[in-house]
Amino acid sequence: MKRNLFFYLLAGFVALLVASCSSTRRMQKTPMIGGLTGTDYMEKVIEWAPRWQCVTGKVALNLNTGKSANKVSATLRIKRGDVIQLSVAPLLGIEVARMEITPEGILVVDRMNKRYVRESFGAISELAHVDLNFNMLQSLFLNELFLPRKTQLSVADASDFTVIQDGTLACLEPKSGRILSCRFWTTADQGLLEKTRIGVKGSAYGLDWAYSDFGALDGKNFPQHMLVNVLGTDKPISLDMKFSRLSVNSDWETRTELSSRYQRIELAELLKMLLKL
Repeated sequence: MKRNLFFYLLAGFVALLVASCSSTRRMQKTPMIGGLTGTDYMEKVIEWAPRWQCVTGKVALNLNTGKSANKVSATLRIKRGDVIQLSVAPLLGIEVARMEITPEGILVVDRMNKRYVRESFGAISELAHVDLNFNMLQSLFLNELFLPRKTQLSVADASDFTVIQDGTLACLEPKSGRILSCRFWTTADQGLLEKTRIGVKGSAYGLDWAYSDFGALDGKNFPQHMLVNVLGTDKPISLDMKFSRLSVNSDWETRTELSSRYQRIELAELLKMLLKL
């Protein structure tokens, strides 16, 4: 195992966030939930969507960079509108690395080598040539639909989506969006979100975020398996996440404090490291 595996694992996830996708083929027919179609179906999907305030759990991560596959166990903590934390602590519960996403930006910490990357969403968006934000990433982790410029969906937003049936799934696509291309696939009978695809219009690159193995969490269905695939790259890049011991516990620190012993490195330097994986 490489000396910097844990840092690269979390940093690699940051690289996944700047991927984008091209559009897919048009489907025909309309989905149904209890006889509902079109906007009525969309309203029901939004109405039934769970809105967890906090989610915590253990997660088995498997990052495949095309050159190597690295596995590690971690803890995921999410507090709506505030923070997403991914903490790697495989040895006797001692944390060796952490990724923390807040509305301000992203922090990646390498405890083993006392270094870190801290970047604003503005800087990351400029690098990715797309407007990335906290709400978008929160929605991906929480298995939720979203509109790029809204913090939360309401039933009134149903008319902003086009709804088309794709086999047993309904394909939901925002009607507006000058740069971002987003599509969501939900089950036609229950409205469960099974896949999200995000990208920049006209780009060959893409990000598929698939959900499966739904189980009960606070009375609602939460996917215990998420698979993230980057499309359009020369070699396959993916992140597999399998969850366990899920809860809605909110008793944990939401911000990471670093001492002066930690050295800050730039995002460009981090990306150069990733190319060596």
